[in-house]
Amino acid sequence: MSNNVLFVFEGERTEEQIITNLQKFFLTENTTVNCVYGAEIYQIYKEISNDNDLDSFNLIKERNIKKNEILKDFTREDFAEIYMFFDYDGHSTLAEDKKLEELLIFFKEETDKGKLYISYPMVESLKHICSYEDFKDLTVDCKCNIKYKNVVATSALSELINFNSYDLAIWKKLISAHLKKVNYILDNLYILPESLNSQLEIFKKQCEKYINTTSEVSVLSAFPVFLLDYYGCENLKKHIE
Repeated sequence: MSNNVLFVFEGERTEEQIITNLQKFFLTENTTVNCVYGAEIYQIYKEISNDNDLDSFNLIKERNIKKNEILKDFTREDFAEIYMFFDYDGHSTLAEDKKLEELLIFFKEETDKGKLYISYPMVESLKHICSYEDFKDLTVDCKCNIKYKNVVATSALSELINFNSYDLAIWKKLISAHLKKVNYILDNLYILPESLNSQLEIFKKQCEKYINTTSEVSVLSAFPVFLLDYYGCENLKKHIE
């Protein structure tokens, strides 16, 4: 199997902007391929739940070829790792927390079916920092359509609005803030994590502390959490401190 890494996105523009900029400073040691699934995570669940033998890569490839031919000449063996980035998007008519839990159990290994990462509530959460001092407690409604993109556009720090303009200093601050937020969600301590936690553990804590009690989520981006898993706690600290 090669060293290629496949990134699978829900949307066609924002996620790719983030990864493209991120790769200027991180993930420089691998060849990566970006593709768009173009559907919500719950539609993946529907496909897989109807066919227990369905291979996730072929499902993604078949869906992607309908839009473009990025994966046309690839097979699963061409990728050492597959990472999938999707939104929680709890107000969707297809959304169901039990389904998401099953998806996180199914897509838990990047060297097999692929590993699923969830942004709460959406990919724009990466830049939804109005104040670094108050980010720890930032939550938003997740079961109704609050027009989240507009909320972020009008409240986030001006230096964070344009993903394409991020430099290393901004990335370090963003990664640190979101990883401290992960630790706060899990352990009530706003410090950098000292151990790795699964996406399922994060989701269950979101449900316990926010979703099931206040119909909110604690704003959190999937991309810094992915970097934590990818590099490990101590190695990533060296990159961001």
